Amino acid sequence: MNKWIAGARPKTLPAAIAPVAVGTALAGNEIDPLLALLALLVSLSLQIGVNYANDYSDGVKGTDDNRVGPMRLVASGAASAHQVKTAAYIALGCGGFFGLLLALQTSLWLIAVGAIAIAAAWGYTGGKNPYGYFGFGELAVFVFFGLVATMGTYFAQTGTLTLDSLLVAIPMGSLSCALLAINNLRDRAADELVGKRTLAVRLGDSSARTAFIALLLLAHMSVIALFKPWTLLTLLVLPMTFSLAKAIRAGAIGSALIPLLGKTGKLQLRFAILLSIGLLLS
Repeated sequence: MNKWIAGARPKTLPAAIAPVAVGTALAGNEIDPLLALLALLVSLSLQIGVNYANDYSDGVKGTDDNRVGPMRLVASGAASAHQVKTAAYIALGCGGFFGLLLALQTSLWLIAVGAIAIAAAWGYTGGKNPYGYFGFGELAVFVFFGLVATMGTYFAQTGTLTLDSLLVAIPMGSLSCALLAINNLRDRAADELVGKRTLAVRLGDSSARTAFIALLLLAHMSVIALFKPWTLLTLLVLPMTFSLAKAIRAGAIGSALIPLLGKTGKLQLRFAILLSIGLLLS
């Protein structure tokens, strides 16, 4: 069982939890615990599903053969490609099931959104032309684990979308992108060798590091634009932000980036907690 937990890549799960927490907190007095739980289950299922799907697709393509970082189930031989593919289907299927329950409680439009999200989860590294191999992974993460997850959660609670829901979605999207960006920065050299043209490969090492730092700063700038004093509690994580930026700027590579990936996940979760508290107090 431990291999399946490792294969689900727990360090990436803050990207699924954070937007739901923030979208729920923004709803304020209109919070419905059941709808919040369903939104969380959808988000977690899709995150785990896309992790297994990536493991399967990259494994059968051979692009994980010389990669550092978390264990890959297929590439390491810990599980067969068929088993990992089945796990991806189960996780994505759970996401679809919970999403259907959420849509039946709120709006049937969420069914269409969920279907697109599941297709995007598989298409990241799966199929003949995976968009993750052409540098569009960060854009998809920003859209689905930022805008869709945060604003979708808020919409499920309130039935409306607002400018504030967009402004709180931007930092969730940028921090989720930062998780993928540091992952791709770690794998940049290996990806380039096998023809996987991630954004880090396209930008080059120096520009990829600058982009990562810019994503962290964008998260803070978006919250400031809310003009809600209590949400400035997020500034409490600035030392952690600067520490990460300093380490990336110093040129950490390969396995040295693994703990920074975990730290980025912790930053997103702490940022989301502080932002959620600020929104509730506002």
